[in-house]
Amino acid sequence: MDFQNTFEFAKKLDEQDPLKHFREMFYIPILFGKECIYFTGNSLGLQPKRTQDYVVDELEDWASLGVEGHLHARNPWLPYHEFFPKQLSKLVGSKENEVVVMNSLTVNLHLLMVSFYRPTKKRYKIICEAKAFPSDQYAFETQARYHGFDPAEAIIEVLPREGEFTLRTEDIISTIKKHGDNVALVLFGGVNYYTGQLFDMKSITSAAHEAGAYAGFDLAHAAGNVELQLHDWNVDFACWCSYKYLNSGPGGVAGVFIHEQHVANNELPRFAGWWGYTKETRFKMEKGFEPIPTAEGWQLSNAPVLSMATHKASLDIFEEAGMERLHAKRKLLAGYLHFILQDINDRQNEKALEIITPSDETERGCQVSMLMLKRGKEIFNELTKKGVLADWREPNVIRVAPVPLYNSFEDVWQFGNIIESILK
Repeated sequence: MDFQNTFEFAKKLDEQDPLKHFREMFYIPILFGKECIYFTGNSLGLQPKRTQDYVVDELEDWASLGVEGHLHARNPWLPYHEFFPKQLSKLVGSKENEVVVMNSLTVNLHLLMVSFYRPTKKRYKIICEAKAFPSDQYAFETQARYHGFDPAEAIIEVLPREGEFTLRTEDIISTIKKHGDNVALVLFGGVNYYTGQLFDMKSITSAAHEAGAYAGFDLAHAAGNVELQLHDWNVDFACWCSYKYLNSGPGGVAGVFIHEQHVANNELPRFAGWWGYTKETRFKMEKGFEPIPTAEGWQLSNAPVLSMATHKASLDIFEEAGMERLHAKRKLLAGYLHFILQDINDRQNEKALEIITPSDETERGCQVSMLMLKRGKEIFNELTKKGVLADWREPNVIRVAPVPLYNSFEDVWQFGNIIESILK
């Protein structure tokens, strides 16, 4: 599409948008007396207006039914987690028996590494991207130490080439091949939190398997954002949070994917809890763990219903919107933002910023990261004063993420207009 940096063009795109009415389903934060331009859905998604009703329903059932709510609530609590696989399978490209909602992200990452990081004296290395999210780094470090390895030797970080900000797929694959027989696990973020780069998960998984290693992904910045086909890509496992693009509230319940080839493998080591025990005999309370032969077998505890209710409120909206339409709008929004920022930059006497997120729509999601070349923190603070909620990352990056469910093309144009006025 031939974009134009004008208000009229942005309005035209909004008028043609088949998803424009979904914005009305969300609360837009008020900043200085008016709705802000909210571009931090990559940190915390906005609250759907229906969320309160979903949570109140559970509170009312708890008040009126007490323990009987496990069987007789409007949405019975005992099988509450079973509401999600059908919806989540469409978001992450899986079969229903491969996904489960449970715990929080880093807890799930550790539980999955118990099963899929099984180092030996020879095969013990973890390959990941440099500048992975800190929680991932700490998980890798402590898992390596737990198994008796020095993280400095066990963890191999793939760095961008000199003068570049993102990773080349060929460099990731060559690193996997280089360490070959020593690699136990390849574990990347689906989308890098800092640069917004979307990794080629299919190729990375294939390279990991050729080396004899497992392949896993932290999809915190990918789930609900980019197109995923975890089953067809033969990804061994993945995990994600629900409070970013999935709009399920701060600290919301998280999700897990385990490929079908592994879910019924009782020999695969794991840490067990009673909610992962075979449903038919769970309440006999017998010794000897017998896991459910699906991803549910990795559950530890019964459903946190109030948190899951907020999750259901959001996933119902995703189902109504349809992932195909969301991905189409997401690509258009991010592409328009790229164009606007580049247009502004080209018209400056002195280059003010560098976009470090790939321009190729197949290598990015909603997020666009701007490396500020001058006055970075000052510009960020001015954006806030002018009603824009963006995200600052040290030392000099501003991250913005127009989300297709509730952001508009006018938001993007207005943001560019504000950036340009600050630069002047």
